[in-house]
Formats: sequence, C-alpha cells, structure tokens
Amino acid sequence: MIKSFRDKGLAELFEHGQSRKIGQNLQSRALRRLDALDQAESLTDLNVPGFNFHSLHGKPKRYSLHVNGPWCITFEWEDGDALKVDLEQYH
Repeated sequence: MIKSFRDKGLAELFEHGQSRKIGQNLQSRALRRLDALDQAESLTDLNVPGFNFHSLHGKPKRYSLHVNGPWCITFEWEDGDALKVDLEQYH
C-alpha cells in the first residue's frame, strides 16, 4: 500500500486520476504503476514485464519502476508499504 508521496503531482494523479503537474504522455503509464504499487504485498509483485522493476544503490534503499523514457517512479519499501513515492528523471 502506498503510505506517502514525495511528489505532489504524483499524489494528485493517484488520488484523482489526473494531474496538471504531470505530462499527459506519462499519466496513464504512471497510474498503472501506482495502482500496482498500491496493491503489491511484496516487492516480487512488482516484477511485471514492462515495469523494469529494480533496486537502486544507496541508503536508504529505494526501488524503481520505469514509466517512459527517462522517467521512473521511485520509492522506499517498509513492511509491505511504499513510502516517499516520487516521479524522477534519473537516467
């Protein structure tokens, strides 16, 4: 379950199904990944073709789901919950 967001636009997209703060070309793909992240009970639930799920280096431990181009949804995972969910351009 998603417990917290870093990105206000991503939180708005998750709660309302749309956001003016996130490009139209990213919204449907990001929303699918947010729904999967909210439903996930374990990290293995996110290993879906097309999501390119992987862990990131550094501390605290963060994970990534590919959205489109250089855009990824990143998050921390603690006791079955996603924390500090963010939309980043990190490649």
